[in-house]
Amino acid sequence: MNNPVLKEIQLIYEKRRDNADKDLRMRQQEVYRKLPRVKELDDEIRNTGLKMAKKVLLEPEESEKAARDAREKIESLKMEKAFVLTEGNISADYLEPKYSCKLCKDTGYVDDSKRCNCMKQLLINRSYKMSNLENILHKENFQNFNIDLFSKEPFDGEDLTPRENMLDILSYAEGFIGSFEENNGENLLFYGTTGLGKTFLCSCIAKALLDKNKIVIYQTAFTILDILEKRRFGKGNREISDYEYDLLFQADLLIIDDLGTEISNTFTNAEIFNIVNTRLLAGKKTIISTNLTPNEISEIYTDRVFSRIFDKFIPLRFYGKDLRWE
Repeated sequence: MNNPVLKEIQLIYEKRRDNADKDLRMRQQEVYRKLPRVKELDDEIRNTGLKMAKKVLLEPEESEKAARDAREKIESLKMEKAFVLTEGNISADYLEPKYSCKLCKDTGYVDDSKRCNCMKQLLINRSYKMSNLENILHKENFQNFNIDLFSKEPFDGEDLTPRENMLDILSYAEGFIGSFEENNGENLLFYGTTGLGKTFLCSCIAKALLDKNKIVIYQTAFTILDILEKRRFGKGNREISDYEYDLLFQADLLIIDDLGTEISNTFTNAEIFNIVNTRLLAGKKTIISTNLTPNEISEIYTDRVFSRIFDKFIPLRFYGKDLRWE
């Protein structure tokens, strides 16, 4: 994707690396003030490396010995540095750069040319107009999940109270995240009326898997339909349309929120079946959230879509009072 989006993302990585370098220098100065010997050791390590490089250039016949001697000396200096830091109650990694992504070290690439998942996710967020997702997930995550919002009182003759039911659903969600790497064919269907926490829990799962460097597409069914129609009818940039379309199938996790809000017809039913079925066959995991009941799903969609969803997804029903009033 040679477009302004990629250039924008490259600038984001440059800024991240600059921030990591600035943060490292501040921590270095802090340690140097507290433990002057660490600065002396760092200077000695650097000078040893420079002397070795100079000797290799000027006396190539002595390069092997120079490199070996330098490695031994540097290793000895590093061991002393680690000891001094430990004595000063400073962890050894305190003087290491703190990157947003440990895998690519904020370059956006692994193995020199392969895009890191964190870069792929940034491309997705920009391409899919999901740039606000980061702000949403900052609020909607497991850390901010408040189980006390769910009633402990019986509800409409259900065996479990809304709180007990939510704890049960949470255990499924945590299991889904914990076993995400396994090819267990596990997919989730959240259904129930509005205001019961379905979208919030989708956000929680998305955040947990994004933190594990997984590729997550989180869109409403209506927006996914828009992506499908743009590609089918050639609207907008073809390259971006193809990229958005392909990612619906290739993302590690696809979250389809608000299934049933899109316009239902032969085209949409066929496309939704194609997406869900292709992902199932490829072992890619999917979460569907809907306000529809199973009966309503069966009435709106074809038997193929209905049977695929209820055969390959774990149905989890949300019930209770509308939490938006809490």
